[in-house]
Amino acid sequence: MAVLVTGGAGYIGSHMVWSLVEAGEDVVVLDNLATGFDWAVAGAAKLVVGDVGDADVLDGILGAGVDAVLHFAGSVIVPESVANPLKYYRNNTANTRVLIEACIRNGVRHFIFSSTAAVYGDPDVVPVGEDAPLRPLSPYGSSKLMSEIMLADTAAAHDFAFTALRYFNVAGADPHGRTGQSTANATHLIKAACEAALGRRKSLSVFGTDYDTPDGTGVRDFVHVTDLVEAHRLALVRLRGGGQSCVWNCGYGKGYSVRQVIDAVRRASGRDFEVVEEPRRTGDAPLVVARADVIRRELGWQPRYEDLDAIVTHALAWEDRLARRNTPA
Repeated sequence: MAVLVTGGAGYIGSHMVWSLVEAGEDVVVLDNLATGFDWAVAGAAKLVVGDVGDADVLDGILGAGVDAVLHFAGSVIVPESVANPLKYYRNNTANTRVLIEACIRNGVRHFIFSSTAAVYGDPDVVPVGEDAPLRPLSPYGSSKLMSEIMLADTAAAHDFAFTALRYFNVAGADPHGRTGQSTANATHLIKAACEAALGRRKSLSVFGTDYDTPDGTGVRDFVHVTDLVEAHRLALVRLRGGGQSCVWNCGYGKGYSVRQVIDAVRRASGRDFEVVEEPRRTGDAPLVVARADVIRRELGWQPRYEDLDAIVTHALAWEDRLARRNTPA
């Protein structure tokens, strides 16, 4: 049986495909290449260029011997979701509904969903646990929460089990240099800071310096993308073994401020770069750090790169490699 990875040509999805291929899985990738890249897909995987909201395309894939779906396709930029909410409710919610329905129609029983800590909004208690109130501050967070609700209702009505992993801030790149965050004009802090350090951005903007945090900037729980995809692989093993549906945080349980990230990038690169202080952005919470004990206990998840300097070092190496790839001979 094969595994379908939606969004498998994108940042997290491409890392997932490499991990599954290394584990001996037969992998099919569905990606419309709007933000992904065909060259990022492991050669042993089959790439289908198409939209996750296309029921006919889904039936053609799922009806050909797929037993599990790992769903990464979607839109992920919080400020954009505030400005264009309907895009997010289409890409992240409506298309997920089409995908879930196709799974039920084709007898696919295992589903792993890329959710987000944005479902918590500005939590009352930090570190934030899975039992915290769900109060998203942006259409991005709301669109993911709606998908979680659909999955839970579907699992209650059908022979279907899911795992939703609520990511905190995913960063870094494949330690072997095979893939990384490659989207132009990406908003991820560590990628943007690495680009600034390497001279590919004029400056780095810091949005909000007056938060109630130790240095006034936002604090986030950064998780290495390689550790994140290992959590997905373990979740797949669990579901195939009869595990029940669940929703878990995926973070390290420690936070770093924007200024600490900037210092780490300067330290790793040996270069300074301009930092521009900007007003707060709508939809950003000041402090979001995971309570991450459940996923470690239930999956036996043991992160290998639980260190900001390691994350930054791998991200910088990828930016250098990506620059060489994009430079004409």
